[in-house]
Amino acid sequence: MQLEFHQLELRYERLRIVRPEPERRLLASLAEVGQQVPIVVVQQASSSHVVIDGYKRIRGLRRLHRDTVEANRWPGEEVEALIITRLMQTAETETALEQSWLLLELKQRFGFSFEELARRFGHSVSWVSRRLALVQELPEGVQQRVQRGEIVAHGAAKYLVPLARANRQACLDLVEAMGSTRVTSADLGILYGAYQSGNWVTRQRLLEAPLLFLKSHKEAQAPAVVVEPGPGDNLLSDLEVLSSAARRADRRLRQGGLRNLADEQRQELARCLDQSLHETQRLAEHFHQEMGSVGSEHASRDSEAPRARA
Repeated sequence: MQLEFHQLELRYERLRIVRPEPERRLLASLAEVGQQVPIVVVQQASSSHVVIDGYKRIRGLRRLHRDTVEANRWPGEEVEALIITRLMQTAETETALEQSWLLLELKQRFGFSFEELARRFGHSVSWVSRRLALVQELPEGVQQRVQRGEIVAHGAAKYLVPLARANRQACLDLVEAMGSTRVTSADLGILYGAYQSGNWVTRQRLLEAPLLFLKSHKEAQAPAVVVEPGPGDNLLSDLEVLSSAARRADRRLRQGGLRNLADEQRQELARCLDQSLHETQRLAEHFHQEMGSVGSEHASRDSEAPRARA
């Protein structure tokens, strides 16, 4: 049957991770040959349809500005559809976090006990307990980034969960400092190992600028080749440190850094902020001036080259 998007309830989309590369491949296939496999839905009394399987197809069809999606209606109950379609899944390997999200949903929404969950999925109660511990220990904001595909799920389960277990704030600081950069599972392993073995100074440097820390670590592990850093390298490092410091200060403000301070301290902080804004604005003006100057020089050299050859 054909359903319009407004008829769909995307209740369980958050239980699956967005994987950029498979999404791109599916989008290309949908554009070329159209939808080949129907999504699976369960009809509600309100005439809406809860989507059980097919969220990737829905996202692809929406990106292609299609109006409808082909769907199959599950004849049984919603909870049974949710479990059986997950157990029958063969196209993609399920991550530990996706298993954890599903178990938590079944426990909270449908009231499943640990024993019932273990029986339904063919595992031990201990396995269920360990999986549920993942979502209880990993901060919600980090989980959302994993679900959106911004953080590798395997790396999050292997390294960010134990980091959050040991120091929840350190985990949040690390993820925030990484910004929108998508690091690999191996990179998360390097950061976690360095945090575990490092002293206070190393940990602070790592949490303040993890990308710069990774770059330095990889350069130190590379074969010994003496290469003096150029002006561009030094400038890049300075800007990375500036960006990291701004994010860290903003986070402390949002955590209530100005509360309970004396007027004199607040005035001093305001003065420092004004000075920082002034210096940053001056930096931005100089940067754009230099960019324009360099661009003009390149254009001039390009125009002179044909005359020289003539």
